[in-house]
Amino acid sequence: MAFLLRKPQFSEKLTLWWVLLVGYLIVFPSHASSFITSPNSEANTLLKWKASLDNQSQTLLSTWRDNSSHPCNWVGIECNEFNSIFNISLGALGLRGTLDSLNFSSLVKLTFLELGSNYFSGHIPPQIGRMTNLLHLGLEGNQFIGSIPHEIGMMKKLEILVMSQNNLSGSIPSTIGNMSSLEELYLSSNQMSGSIPLSIGNLVNLSILYLFENNLSGLIPSSIGSLTKLFALALYINNLSGSIPSSIGNWTKLGHISVFQNNLSGNLPSEMNNFSKLVILQLPDNNFKGHLPQNNCLGGLLTHFSAQNNQFTGLIPRSLKNCSTLYRVRLENNQLTGNIAEAFGVYPNLNYIDLSNKAFYGHLSPTWGQCHNLTSLKISNNNLSGGIPPELSKATKLEGLDFSSNHLIGNIPKELCRLSLLSKLGLSNNQLSGNIPIDIGLLKNLEQLSVANNNLSGSIPEQFGGLIKLWNLNLSENKFFILPSSFSQLQHLQFLDMSENSFSSEIPTMLGQLQQLESLNLSHNNFSSIIPSFFDDMKSLTMIDISDNKLEGSLPNSLAFHNSSFETLKDNKGLCGNVSGLPICPPKISGPRRRKRNKVVIFALSLGLGSVLLATVLIGISYIICHRNAHKEKSQEREVQTQNLFDIWSYDGKLTYENIIEATEEFDEKYLIGVGGFGSVYKAKLSTGQVVAVKKLHFLPDRDQCHQKAFMSEIRALTETRHRNIIKLYGFCWHSNFSFLVIESLEGGSLDKILSDETQAIALDWNKRIKVVEGAVNALYYLHHGCSPPIVHRDISSKNVILDLDYEAHISDFGAAKLLSPSSNNWTSFAGTFGYATPELAYTMEVTEKCAVYSFGVLVLEILMGKHPRDLIMSSLDVPTIVAHDLNFKEVLDQRLPYPQGSVAKKVVLIARIAFTCLNENPHTRLSVEQVCNELAMPKSHVFSFIP
Repeated sequence: MAFLLRKPQFSEKLTLWWVLLVGYLIVFPSHASSFITSPNSEANTLLKWKASLDNQSQTLLSTWRDNSSHPCNWVGIECNEFNSIFNISLGALGLRGTLDSLNFSSLVKLTFLELGSNYFSGHIPPQIGRMTNLLHLGLEGNQFIGSIPHEIGMMKKLEILVMSQNNLSGSIPSTIGNMSSLEELYLSSNQMSGSIPLSIGNLVNLSILYLFENNLSGLIPSSIGSLTKLFALALYINNLSGSIPSSIGNWTKLGHISVFQNNLSGNLPSEMNNFSKLVILQLPDNNFKGHLPQNNCLGGLLTHFSAQNNQFTGLIPRSLKNCSTLYRVRLENNQLTGNIAEAFGVYPNLNYIDLSNKAFYGHLSPTWGQCHNLTSLKISNNNLSGGIPPELSKATKLEGLDFSSNHLIGNIPKELCRLSLLSKLGLSNNQLSGNIPIDIGLLKNLEQLSVANNNLSGSIPEQFGGLIKLWNLNLSENKFFILPSSFSQLQHLQFLDMSENSFSSEIPTMLGQLQQLESLNLSHNNFSSIIPSFFDDMKSLTMIDISDNKLEGSLPNSLAFHNSSFETLKDNKGLCGNVSGLPICPPKISGPRRRKRNKVVIFALSLGLGSVLLATVLIGISYIICHRNAHKEKSQEREVQTQNLFDIWSYDGKLTYENIIEATEEFDEKYLIGVGGFGSVYKAKLSTGQVVAVKKLHFLPDRDQCHQKAFMSEIRALTETRHRNIIKLYGFCWHSNFSFLVIESLEGGSLDKILSDETQAIALDWNKRIKVVEGAVNALYYLHHGCSPPIVHRDISSKNVILDLDYEAHISDFGAAKLLSPSSNNWTSFAGTFGYATPELAYTMEVTEKCAVYSFGVLVLEILMGKHPRDLIMSSLDVPTIVAHDLNFKEVLDQRLPYPQGSVAKKVVLIARIAFTCLNENPHTRLSVEQVCNELAMPKSHVFSFIP
């Protein structure tokens, strides 16, 4: 007793401590490893793992050294008060290797492990489950393969698990249900298959569940209803089927649900009317039917509501009328009905709404004009009646307005011409009457206008010439009869339809000044006389329809006419030409032609010239050059056979090799304006006064087969493309001394030079930079989705983006272009510019559209930063997992410009987010160009990477 009352000596304290420790370990043997682990063993474990990484990674971890007594001062390492490692944060360092050499048993005290946004590959070791004290595990944005190990379920304390954006396959392990502490689960953007396990219902603390962009199938399990704390559910872009279980009625905290692009069907559960905290509801591209939830804005928080491309019926949800928080609404392509004037109210935040392809009726409400942030209003293909309310002019941010295919009457209100940002106006297939208002010229940003199939009449106003950005114009099926002389100012016009009107007399001469025109429809009018000769000079024109007029004489020597069918020429007074169904024109009597023996004709290739015809042309040229001293009789015979071919494909009937040599003074350096990977570019002013760019190749075509292939790739790519954002090819020369391309000359210059010059960079303000990005997207979309087979540019970079004086972007330099073959592999040697080339080209040479997407992402960041984003790419954030905050771009945006404000700032942030998604290491998780177009159409919530 006396022993217990006296103060213990030090030796007695030590003995007592060891007794207690040994007793504890005997009772709790599973905890022994926690006490045995020492700082030295942790350090040795990390050093051994470091040694397994590549040399660059070891350099990045240079502070991890043997001579350091403790790792607490190493980069990415944090220790607790007992000098034990509890945090390893190595995200976005550019590390490359595997986890095979990492001894997880030595890291059992670890609570935080972040390895995301690196280049780790291989399998995720099963031993990872031994880190039973771990609270956060981040492996996102790497190249891991194989399945998620079942041992993952051993980490019962884990709160956040992030494995998105890898190449993981197999099914979600059922053991994941053992992780009852889990609050956030990110398995999105992988290749996982199978069904969602029933055990998912055990994760009762889960608030965020991201399984989107996988190959998951089967039903959504009813056990998912047990996740009563769920805030965000993203299951989009999978193969899930069946209906949404009614058990989701237990989700009292749900704010976001996104299930688009699946095979879901059936009626929506009535319990969805009880979501009082709903912010985002996305149901598109499924097979849902029945009614939409009537109380989807019950809590007054709904911002994004999309249900397009389903089979919904009934009325618009009644709660939407007073849902002032709405930002984006898409309900097109369903079978909804109702009086549109009564279903919608005033929305101060609304940015985009599409109600097309339904059975709505009633008048257009003037209250749409009170939606002051509205940029796009689409209510086409309905049964609307009445007139267009002039009050729409108060929605001054409108960029797109589409009321086509309704029953609207009355005049086009002149007040609409106050919408100075309007770029697309669709009023076709209505019953509008009167004249086009003379104020139409105020719409300086208008790019697309369709008033087809109405009762409009009179002359087109002279002010129409002010629509200098217009590239698509449809005036068909009206009663117009006069074009103004100012029509010639529409120099960007590519598609013009004037059919089924009352135009008469000769075809207007001002049409010949539309040098970018590609498609022209003049059918079903009263045009007479002969077809004007100016069509010979319209090199961009590839389609023309002059049927049902009173035209006569021979067809022009133009590609558009030579490619025409009889259907587009019939029912005229007396046409003749080399087209099936037309009589052959009588021969013209003329003197003998004088020819310069040594001239090499420059051939202009345009849309529609297939590879077979191209080969024929090249063989014909080579044959003539190589055998020009052959027997005179055979030469004359060949001339007869190729005469028409030369007439069709020559640049302007006069341009020759000598003209280019003379205009550039044999390619004198004073005409040099740029140097690229395959050639030097010169500016040439021809004798006709026209200015063109001449790209002289760095090789002799008969000596270097590799460069010959690149040369022909560019020829073929440009031959098969015709787009306003792609540089135009006028012709080419294949010559033993100099080989060159004759292309469109743009005065704006290349983007890289503009960004490197402070004065020009400042002039390239944020609105112009946004325009450049959108132009590049349009070009890539055409190459990937408008060409068959698709064309991958393979060298998207700032030096190959050329601007015109209106800051419209044009993609150039197709020397590395590759046409993707659907029936064979697309492997090839490396091509492109370092710093823009996709990372996977380091270990695979397979060319896909995603290669160009990566280069586009680099280009976009360069446009926003004003310089190449090398350092930023290395430390890029995982955009799709950002939930509650915006990235701070103030420090990385081009400091030469003031920070963007308002809607421009939102667009810049959106573009930057898209760019980061394009830079995902895993090409399968990058957006397609089509998705980029959809993203850029209007801002998205920062919760999901792709919001329809």
